[in-house]
Amino acid sequence: MLSRQTILALGVAVILGLLAVLLANSFLLGSQRKAELAGTTKVAVATSPMAYGTDVTADKVRFVDYPNSAIPPGAFTNAAQLMPAGKKRVALMPIGVNEPILSSKISGTGQGASIAALLPEGMRAASVRINDVSGVAGFVQPNDSVDVLITRDVPGGDRNTQMTDVLLQNVRVIAIDQRAKNADGSAKVAKTATLEVSPLDAQKLALAQEIGTLSLVLRKPGEQNNPVVETISLNDLRYNIYGGARYPAPAVVGGYGSGLGGAMAGAMNGASNRIASATVSRPARKASSKPAAPATKSVQIYRGVEGNEVKVGGNGA
Repeated sequence: MLSRQTILALGVAVILGLLAVLLANSFLLGSQRKAELAGTTKVAVATSPMAYGTDVTADKVRFVDYPNSAIPPGAFTNAAQLMPAGKKRVALMPIGVNEPILSSKISGTGQGASIAALLPEGMRAASVRINDVSGVAGFVQPNDSVDVLITRDVPGGDRNTQMTDVLLQNVRVIAIDQRAKNADGSAKVAKTATLEVSPLDAQKLALAQEIGTLSLVLRKPGEQNNPVVETISLNDLRYNIYGGARYPAPAVVGGYGSGLGGAMAGAMNGASNRIASATVSRPARKASSKPAAPATKSVQIYRGVEGNEVKVGGNGA
């Protein structure tokens, strides 16, 4: 029968053996992982530029070695995945030379070019009517960012009273007319613009087209939205007409009433307060008992290029 010390020794030996096995497995797995990351894998890249709607064919694709640690998500590692037999794919976004062909940039197997495939999750494509003026003279291109303005009649006002509001800010343009890609960059007058908007903004656009006129305002890419926007009416179509009266800061617009009259009242009120405070703070001058000196006038007389000053009036009169 084994003694107590022998049993303890065997238990310790078993535990140490298990730890040794675990450490060895971790080391081997880590070494294998490093070897895999240090290796390369063939990835499909474009051999020529592919624009929106271009068919992905074998002559436009080649496979190059990519480090396993730098393979982009959605890359294709063999031709069977990229170009299944009898099923075509087309580019949905521009793909440059030697750029990896990703699943997010091409259509599904057997599918054609579709705007719906370009929409992010939860977004919608909504089209609005534009012309040469509301469409920024044709300079709005797909993938540009725009603000959408609406001009409509003032509720309850007469027919000659209109107002303009900012309806949407920083909206991406998906397509102009039926073009979802930039051609040569030249301006082209279009009739419709397709915008990427949320479901609620799509409802706003549908209603806005029925009650007013929409205009697009081209904006700089990456510019932050303006948190404070104002409504512009016919009374605001004046500039510097009453001595430079300006609207106050947007945070205090409501304090002065509305329209240009309210802005003028605020400006005049501020000016009168400054004048009153200056008058009160200025010390009064003491009256002088000394009689004032008589006024003296002088006349400058020129003879050729020389001038002489002659005093007239007062003591010198």
